[in-house]
Amino acid sequence: MRCFVLALPVLAAATSVVAQAPKPGKDGKYTISSSGIKAQFIPYGATLTNLFVKDKNGEDVDVVLGYDDIDYYPKDPGHPVYNSIPGRYVNRIGKGKYTIDNTTYDTQINDGTNTLHSGTNNWSYRVWNVTEATKDSITFTVKDASNSSQGMLGLVHGQVTYSVSGSTWKIKMEATSPEARTPLMLTQHTYFNLDAFKNPDTNKIWNHTLYLPYSKRYLVADDGALPTGKIGTAAPNSINDFASRPGLFLGHARSDPKFSGNCGGGGACEGYNGYFLIDDAPKDAVVVSLGSEFSGITADLRTDQAGIVLYSCNWMDGTANLKSTQGTKTVKKVGRSSCVAIEAQDYVDGINQ
Repeated sequence: MRCFVLALPVLAAATSVVAQAPKPGKDGKYTISSSGIKAQFIPYGATLTNLFVKDKNGEDVDVVLGYDDIDYYPKDPGHPVYNSIPGRYVNRIGKGKYTIDNTTYDTQINDGTNTLHSGTNNWSYRVWNVTEATKDSITFTVKDASNSSQGMLGLVHGQVTYSVSGSTWKIKMEATSPEARTPLMLTQHTYFNLDAFKNPDTNKIWNHTLYLPYSKRYLVADDGALPTGKIGTAAPNSINDFASRPGLFLGHARSDPKFSGNCGGGGACEGYNGYFLIDDAPKDAVVVSLGSEFSGITADLRTDQAGIVLYSCNWMDGTANLKSTQGTKTVKKVGRSSCVAIEAQDYVDGINQ
């Protein structure tokens, strides 16, 4: 079976009013479902907790990371931003500074020398409101007060609607700033393992295939994963090549000596933590295809965004528990390079470039 994933972040005004607030199930989760997908959510971070799709044998497989205990999401000191909506400005702001209308603002430094996802009070730390919920759709809203994240001035209203139909999961994000000019950039921050950590041969992500047919180009980044302003072009079969042909494994370049430091970290970050541009893709074209031969599941992405961030979970240290829907008798933890985050969004640090 194939799981089609569609992310459509836009900027627009949006309000929703209902007579009575929707209620979660006994497990505290809101569930939406269709013939091919069951998705579950919690208000904390507008977070997806479980995403069940059919594998090649017709069995339900939970393909995203998370916790069984929903109360642990706000407690995890590592806060990996599991499948939530960070904001109001996602990814990195270089050196914790940006300028609007000749005024320079300082943002919280929380990632080396940079700001990541607007700091440690970003939207993935907030409890969102559930304003609408049906059997196949749910809408979360957040009211972000001025300067509630350091240096992010002006009130912002945010909204995300998740819906499912057949084998399609749609994500529509909206944000408005009625009081002041402020940085706005959103994404949905999902971590995938299409094998649900059940492959007896490996719990790594390197056996997944990845095809980015419109993404030969990528943003060159420094050792801290901050774009330098330069744009690179991946040669066929090079580390950052996923465009030359379908079927390339995520780990196809593991034998390259540069693979171990490809995403920085003083040479300690193996794999990927960078931004790939989407160039000249036809409307509604599949721009990312992630697949697993073991499970037979493919996740295809369509988006209106300029590119995607690809992160291959290098910094997972093997201490986080898997959900009860995942793993084997011997595999119970999220290990290094055992998952992949795919985040459709605009240019990283675009406000400064």
